[in-house]
Parts: sequence; structure tokens; C-alpha cells
Amino acid sequence: MTPQVRLAKVRGLRGARKYGVAAASLRELLRKGAKLLQLPARGCRACLYEDATEVTESYFRHMPDNTDLVLLAPGETWQGYVSDVSHFLNAFYKRKDDIVEAAQKLLSDKQAPMTQKLLLDLIHNLSENIVAEDREEDEKWFDGIEPRFRNKSSYMRYGCESRIRSYMKEVSSYISAVHPTAQAIYKSISDLMLDKLRSVKYNGCYFDRREEAAARICTSEGWFSCQGPFDMDACLCKHSINPYSNRESRILFSTWNLDHVIEKKRTVIPTLAEAVHKRDGREVNWEYFYQLLFTVDNLKFVHIACHKKTNHNLGCDKTKIYRKRKRTCKVLK
Repeated sequence: MTPQVRLAKVRGLRGARKYGVAAASLRELLRKGAKLLQLPARGCRACLYEDATEVTESYFRHMPDNTDLVLLAPGETWQGYVSDVSHFLNAFYKRKDDIVEAAQKLLSDKQAPMTQKLLLDLIHNLSENIVAEDREEDEKWFDGIEPRFRNKSSYMRYGCESRIRSYMKEVSSYISAVHPTAQAIYKSISDLMLDKLRSVKYNGCYFDRREEAAARICTSEGWFSCQGPFDMDACLCKHSINPYSNRESRILFSTWNLDHVIEKKRTVIPTLAEAVHKRDGREVNWEYFYQLLFTVDNLKFVHIACHKKTNHNLGCDKTKIYRKRKRTCKVLK
């Protein structure tokens, strides 16, 4: 039985030009493709353009016509179409200064609003200076920021600390709503929380890209990804931002929120106050409330569009409100 001839579109790793190749076997395809692309005759292999799956002889026999293939010489790798995107971006950013200059010239002419928006976004994205850390390296980023902040990470850390401090103030100020007989205990718990926050520097590490990966909620480059609304596992819109990149992104970053999954005002603080009032000799598990109020155990970092202001309708875990009492065993004589 004569093998069926298959038609494929082949290209190399370096160029975008495609060649049509007709072959009755994978071996024939590789031989013809290598000749067209001027690759070594031996050691070549073919991968699917889309997902980098390596083509075998058995796969070739059932391969649809006009399948896009990438022929690789020995030592070359392909990761699917993502590789193309990577090559494009590398080439794009090597000439970003020229592109920004050309875009600015276009903006000097009268343009339609949509064109202006596209050009401004392009200039904005290409004007990023993500790698720079110190004030001297990126003075524009520090415009409007007090001189005491000498690098980006220290300012970002301060911003996170300020948010956590504001939560602590809400806890402390709620004492007026606590039953008079429980206010002293509530105050002592509030003081314990404050001491712990001071010891961890108000969890400012969350926004500091210099911290260890386990301590921060951004990448080492400073990219933050939206974690999605409180009632979803992820952000469907894939929102992301890098406040370290330029001044505008730093300002926009302030609109992102640390959202309490179990709500701070509606649930956590009132439940803490009630627990103190109704403790009846039991010890309030203040560390559980600390986790809910000030840590990523109950905080999601979200884009403003993913910050739902509706009632979350989630309560505290009743089994964790009080510490478990230690059982004492009687010694039998």
C-alpha cells in the first residue's frame, strides 16, 4: 500500500517564512524541509508550531494537511507559539526608544481620540523603568514623594504598612462599641495585636519586591496579579500592575485593594467584640482574629473592578473563636 502524501507548512526557528512541503513520510519531510531552510541534514526534528509537540512517524501518518510545523536543528528548542511572542517582544524592546520617539511625533499631529489613546498607552508602557530601584536611577518615579524615601521598595513597603495600620486603628477605635464590662479585655487583646504587628513591621513585606518569595505578594520584578473577587478563586480578567515601573502605575496602584474575604467591619471586629463579652471564663483566641484582620490568610489583593462591595455573607469559624481548654487528668491513687 502506497503511503499517503501529507502536506505541511514548515518554518525554521529564526525566520517567519513558511514553505509548503509534500511528503509521504516524516523522514522525507525532514529531508526536504532541511534543504529549504538550509539546516543540517542530520539530527533535525519537527514540532507542532502551536504547542511544541514533537512529530513522530505515527503522528505524521494521521496529521491533518497544512499543519504548521517548526523544524529544529540539533540543540534548538521550541516552546510553541509563546516562543514567537518572546522573540517579538525582545526585538520590540531593543528599539523601544525609537518607537517612543516616533509615537510622540505622531501625537504632535492632530489624531482621533482612539489613536491618541493607543499612542499614549504605547508610550506609557515603553517608558517603564522597572529595573531601577534607587531615587537617582528613576527620579520621575519619585515625583511628589518625600525625600526620606531613597528607593522604590522602601516606599512600597511604607504603603503596605499604612494600609495595615489603618486596620489596626479600626480595631482600637471599636472599643467604644464594646460592652463596658468587656472593654478592659478588649483593650488588652488590641494591645497584643499591636505588639505583634510591630514585631513584623506591619507586614510591609507584602509589597516589597526585595523580600523572599514566601513573604511578598508580587514577583521579584514587582508585578502584582489580581487574585479575583472574594467569591472566586482567580481573576477572570487577568488584571496585573507593576507600581515599580513608572509614576503613573505607582499612582494607579493605590486604587487596588487588600480585600478582607471575611469582612473586617461587618464581621471580624464585631465577632471579636462579642467573643470578649460572652467569653464566660474562656480565653479568646486573639491570634485567629489577628490572622483574619492583618494577613493574607484572609486578605486578597484585587483590582478595583474585582472589589465587590456587597455583603460577603461569610462568618468566622466558631471552632476557632476561643482557645481549646486543656484537659486535666486525675491521678488515681
